[in-house]
Amino acid sequence: MSSPTAPELPGHEYDVAVVGAGIVGLAVAREALARRPHSSVAVLEQEAEVGTHQTGHNSGVIHGGIYYRPGSLKARLCVAGARELYEYCDSRGIAAERCGKVIVATRPEELSRLAELERRGRENGVAGLRRLGQQELGELEPHVRGLAALHSPQTGIVDFAAVARALAADVRRGGGAVATSCRVESVERRGGASESASLRLRLTDGAEIGARRAVFCAGAWADRLATAAGAPPDPRIVPFRGAYFRLVPERRSLVRGLIYPVPDPALPFLGVHLTRHANGDVLVGPTALVAGARDAYRLGRVRSRDLASTLATPGTWRMARRWWRTGLREVHLATSRRALAAEAARFVPELSADDLEPAFAGVRAQALARDGSLVDDFVFSEAGGALHVRNAPSPAATACLAIAREIVDRLEDPQPSLNSSSGLGWRGS
Repeated sequence: MSSPTAPELPGHEYDVAVVGAGIVGLAVAREALARRPHSSVAVLEQEAEVGTHQTGHNSGVIHGGIYYRPGSLKARLCVAGARELYEYCDSRGIAAERCGKVIVATRPEELSRLAELERRGRENGVAGLRRLGQQELGELEPHVRGLAALHSPQTGIVDFAAVARALAADVRRGGGAVATSCRVESVERRGGASESASLRLRLTDGAEIGARRAVFCAGAWADRLATAAGAPPDPRIVPFRGAYFRLVPERRSLVRGLIYPVPDPALPFLGVHLTRHANGDVLVGPTALVAGARDAYRLGRVRSRDLASTLATPGTWRMARRWWRTGLREVHLATSRRALAAEAARFVPELSADDLEPAFAGVRAQALARDGSLVDDFVFSEAGGALHVRNAPSPAATACLAIAREIVDRLEDPQPSLNSSSGLGWRGS
């Protein structure tokens, strides 16, 4: 365990316990301490470091809020969260660059979808959004070709793992404990439904800690811990592995900012894009393959329990029947550097397979409904006296501070409420 207070965790009672030291969990702990500075807060993380999984394996993009349906949690929390995240990074000396983003239509049939994205972005309050013609696009990104584009100048990049480390430092400075290598196996409510009821969180070694309230921000393991606390099994997590390539150094000048395609509106993935990374790389990707493990950062990693869970999920087969053509295309992109380069060359015709080299992979914890639909919005639920983040894919890192505020609001006012537009807000079980 990493913090000075961590050895005292087993057996102790806390006002709030947060399970998961990704960027969302740490932001929740920080917000809880900011609201009630004298409260006791503990963050429990199964890995040896904070920000190990989705927080540390992503493109590092601070999203503007263009894609999300107006009125959804994603739309509201992304726009507010991006603004707050820039302010936070500035206050902590973390480099966050507003390098700007273009969403490029390369085919006539994409123009109507681009117009819909523009409508959504404006309704969501995305600052500075503007439509570009071919000449304006060429002035902004000289090597990009397209029929039209949307430009979001406030979209940027940051090292989210660095943000997570800063949040962990804030928690410790505020008197909270951040315990790593501390895996939570189950949660039990004692005292019935009374206000004085407490939660017992059981750890791998059999030890326990107590908490008046608990928040589970467990990412790829969210459904398991929620179910263990008495929540319904759905939505279930299906892991998607996304592999990135990077441009070789001498070709990085082909990309000035962030270049995205017009996405398929029926899917929560954004397609192959080119993005500048905080470490100086220019990334190309990601692919999107159903993975054999919830930590499948290596292509061949398979964990029998994870694979069995995915195969036993009714929605998996319904998803496969609906999207099998898309799945075959993703397999082709994941196994052929030439195919991936050709996809990127739709926007930057000068690119070839020789310009790409392997970078890294991430695993997206994607919630899947029983009907086979990929859950698009953030999903939070309550079960067994604990709050569970059931679905928090991108733009959760961008929105982490706003998500934390939403969650701590709920901690202070535990009456269930619904997101009337989508039914995917707080749901009592």
